[in-house]
Amino acid sequence: MVYTPPPELAGMSLAQIAEAVAERRLPPVEQWSPENVDDSRMVIKTDGTWIHDGSPITRPAMVRAFAGLLNRENDGSYWLVVPYQKLSIEVEDACFIATDVSETEGDLAFRLNTDELVVAGPDNPIRAEGDPDHPALYLHVRRGCEARLNRSTYEQLAKIALEKSDDWTVTSGGETYSLLPA
Repeated sequence: MVYTPPPELAGMSLAQIAEAVAERRLPPVEQWSPENVDDSRMVIKTDGTWIHDGSPITRPAMVRAFAGLLNRENDGSYWLVVPYQKLSIEVEDACFIATDVSETEGDLAFRLNTDELVVAGPDNPIRAEGDPDHPALYLHVRRGCEARLNRSTYEQLAKIALEKSDDWTVTSGGETYSLLPA
């Protein structure tokens, strides 16, 4: 099966984005409780690079497949989950990198480094961390896993916020989010 990434965010309507999100059928990881537990020997680096046994995973299709299996437990640990096995995975900062944002019909749609699309809202909130000199913005993706906004996406989002007012907030999905760390 040939992989076709979604088109550029700026050219998509909210309905098209919602359709692209719905088309990505993810495995029901939250329904699986395998007893076989092991270590994947994998790390997701701060820059979004996936490493296995010290070597980068260079096939984007493999990264997309593994990303669909990610789960974060209540204790903060990360796992790759399949029906028969649960493998620990080290995450240095966030599981994903948000590489683009577009304001579409009043909502904020993000593209991740895995080509997934996520619309910010009650199920996918934005949170600000760090301090005013070194802020970091995160978007909840699924199952406790987040995407950190890269520098250009942060700048795009700041521009969207400042076009509306100078309070450094954005609105999406009926929710308002501050871009300033608390």
